[in-house]
Amino acid sequence: MLRWPALVLATGLALSACTGSPVVITTAPGTPSSPTSTGPPPPRSFTLTAGGDILIHPALTDQAVADGGAAGRNFLPLLSGIKETLKADLSLCHLEVPLGTKEGPFFGYPSFLAPPEVAKGLVDVGYDSCSTASNHTLDRGVSAIQTTLDAMDAVGLKHTGSFRTPEEAAAPLILDAGGVKVAQLSFTYGFNGIPLPQPWRANQINAAKILADARKAREAGAEVVVLSVQWGNEYQHAATEEQKALARQLLADPALDLIIGTHVHVVQPFEKIGKKWVAYGLGNEVARHAEPRGVTEEGVIARFKFEQGPEGWTVVEASYTPTLVELGPPIRLVDLTRVPATDRRTQAINRTEGVVFSMGANEQGLVRSKP
Repeated sequence: MLRWPALVLATGLALSACTGSPVVITTAPGTPSSPTSTGPPPPRSFTLTAGGDILIHPALTDQAVADGGAAGRNFLPLLSGIKETLKADLSLCHLEVPLGTKEGPFFGYPSFLAPPEVAKGLVDVGYDSCSTASNHTLDRGVSAIQTTLDAMDAVGLKHTGSFRTPEEAAAPLILDAGGVKVAQLSFTYGFNGIPLPQPWRANQINAAKILADARKAREAGAEVVVLSVQWGNEYQHAATEEQKALARQLLADPALDLIIGTHVHVVQPFEKIGKKWVAYGLGNEVARHAEPRGVTEEGVIARFKFEQGPEGWTVVEASYTPTLVELGPPIRLVDLTRVPATDRRTQAINRTEGVVFSMGANEQGLVRSKP
């Protein structure tokens, strides 16, 4: 997320009052420079980056305690290796776990509860908004939905997917990406068997509802609609037939422009369907499993440049950046295009490339990002 003078930010920020009206948040200006007198103005465009699962295991909280020292828990050092990578007009993440109060206690697998300082770390590294519909949304009950969203609000990190009120659930999240209104939707396959106490508390995958929400966002002013979705089989690189069928169904509708997949904790392929992209799974952005598998420490950051043409908005550039959680000590997330090569880093780069290109994305225009 590009940083701009306080005056610019102050003039464009509108916060939701849970009224059911659209939520609009201004980020950095991304409109093209003024046209020359000798030609037409360049088309409107913006860039979007997206990362994988933010999965806060206890070891990551311990690392934040060590990094923060007397000042308190600090998750930025853990994440700071991707700060430059995320810079864009709009940056989206997936917060896999609920956040509690500062006093704790905190928990890991199977029923997570992470410190609220996670939200500040995500803002400080460059994220604008996070999807919060996940299989762990209800791990600690409805009260944890409240504390999660309160913690995000406290630091200006926007969110969608789980909700405190019916009015909040009814309000499309529309983010201003350099002058372009971009809606983010968030859905998950389920809640680990925990029933929803009210149907509006969190979004569960339903193709008709996804498309209805996308149309509602467009009616509210969105020019581009992005779906953040939890799906697929854990630890499986291949996209399932269900994932592929749902992607085709959703992207065939003009209401939806892009799908960003999460959940499976390993990298999955990218694919261009018609003129639209789906990233089936971005892997773990940050995690510290009790039994690391190697592949669970690997992830990607997706980058898409959208441009407005005669037929609407389309992706004109698509790229990915391979990342790795290095278990240290200290535990650190690194952008593999910005650090010296080692055997382990090269292994991660090569494996990730093989996976993301495995459905032909390299022939469809996807490239590895350059630092």
